[in-house]
Amino acid sequence: MSATRMMILGLVQWMQPVHGYDVRRELLSWSADKWANVQPGSIYHALRKLTDEGLLREVATEQVGARPARTTYEITQKGADEFQSLLRIQWWNLSSPADPFMAAFSFLPALPREEAAAALRTRATQLRAGNEVLQAAGAADWVQKKPIFVSWMWERTVEMAEAEIRWCERTAKLIEEGTPYMPDGFEPGRPGTTPSGWIDQ
Repeated sequence: MSATRMMILGLVQWMQPVHGYDVRRELLSWSADKWANVQPGSIYHALRKLTDEGLLREVATEQVGARPARTTYEITQKGADEFQSLLRIQWWNLSSPADPFMAAFSFLPALPREEAAAALRTRATQLRAGNEVLQAAGAADWVQKKPIFVSWMWERTVEMAEAEIRWCERTAKLIEEGTPYMPDGFEPGRPGTTPSGWIDQ
C-alpha cells in the first residue's frame, strides 16, 4: 500500500488539479500494476482514503451526460510532506518483496529432477521473452516522448531479468547433473534430519 500511496500522491502533485480517472490511466500506462503491485481497482479507494486523511483535497465534482461523476483532486501540504517521506523511504532503504517462486523453490526436493530443471529453463525462456518485449519497446519512436529515466527503469528490469536467467540456467544444469540437494548426514524421512517429503529423487 505504501507504494500505491506514494505514486498516487506524486502523480496528483505533478498533474493537479487532476481527475481520479486520469490518475488511474497514467498509472496503468506506466504498467505500475505489474512492477509496483498497484492494483487498478484500488486506485479510487486510495484516492478517497488519502482525502479522508487530509493528504488530498477534492477541488470539484462534475458530471458530463450519463457518464459517472468525476472528482478533481489536489494535494495538501500534509500530502506533499507525506509524499516526500515515502519517496525517501523507498530510495534509501532496501526491501525484498515476498516472492512466491522462492517459497516454491524451498521445496525443490519435492519435485522430480527432470521437472524442476524443465521449470527453471521455462522460467528463463519467459524472462528472456519479457526482456525482448521491453527492448523492442525501448527502440520505438514513442519512447522518445517519455522522460529519459523511464528507459533507465526498463534497463534495470532487463538487467535483473538477465541475472535471473543466468541463475535459472546454471541451477537447472546442476539439478540435471545430479548435484545432491542435502548435506551429508541428512536422510529423507528420518526425524530430525529433513522434513518429510523432501526427497532427493
